[in-house]
Amino acid sequence: MIDEQNQQPEEVQTSVSESSETPPSEPTSEAVETEVVTETPAEEDTTDYEAAFMELRSNYAAKEREVEALKKQAEELNNQYMRIAADFENFRRRTQREREELETQIKCNTVKELLPVVDNFERARSQIKPQTEGESNIHKSYQGVYKDMVDRLKKVGVAPMRAQGQEFDPNLHEAVMREPTSEYPEGTVVDELMRGYMLDDKVLRHAMVKVAAPPEDGSGEG
Repeated sequence: MIDEQNQQPEEVQTSVSESSETPPSEPTSEAVETEVVTETPAEEDTTDYEAAFMELRSNYAAKEREVEALKKQAEELNNQYMRIAADFENFRRRTQREREELETQIKCNTVKELLPVVDNFERARSQIKPQTEGESNIHKSYQGVYKDMVDRLKKVGVAPMRAQGQEFDPNLHEAVMREPTSEYPEGTVVDELMRGYMLDDKVLRHAMVKVAAPPEDGSGEG
């Protein structure tokens, strides 16, 4: 009897010690809660990044539209500037051309008034034959005035035509007579009755000329 009683408490003690041990494989509730808490911020960060990316993308698209609008506006302004610059250049050229034409016209009108004086000097030189020393001195004096006038006319661009012996040109010459002759080909200027003048490349006064015509009797005499 004593041995059975001594053996029974040992079995109870062994069972109590076995029941007091915690199974190692089962996690506690605190560990589970800790794992959940550590996973939640990662999901929120991803959502924030996506929202920020979408916002940046939207802002970029808006800026692109704004840039395109500014480019279009700049192109329109540049085209407007080019049109204004072209109009101004055309206006400047037209104004300069009109001013030059006006200056030329004024110069022509002024010189035309002096040409009869030049004609008179030339007629006097060809017709007057001084007989005395006094007449020669007078002749030299007005011929000096004539030369001075011709030189001044040359300085402003006036030049006499040399029509005699040239082919008749209606743009330069005015035919007032026709002379039958075999000395010159038909249509050639045989005599200059009144000298013509040019002002630069503009006709100041047409030359009044006599033009060769074919001989009437074929004799060859003019």
